[in-house]
Amino acid sequence: MPYQSIFDLPDSVRNHLPEHAQEIYISAFNNAWEEYKDPRDRNISSSREATAHKVAWSAVKKKYEKQGEQWKEKKAD
Repeated sequence: MPYQSIFDLPDSVRNHLPEHAQEIYISAFNNAWEEYKDPRDRNISSSREATAHKVAWSAVKKKYEKQGEQWKEKKAD
């Protein structure tokens, strides 16, 4: 189900990502939740929620990278 605020995100997201990355995550998750509501639009073996989480993590990884135990914003090239 879509998240209303970053405070509703799973602990695995809230406790590890900086606030800006959480905002990216929630936006990507909620968009993917709507985009992939039809099972024909996603991998048949993945649930709607699993697909939305994969999309959200992918969006975060475009701007952030894990350095040790912390997520840091990538430097612009």
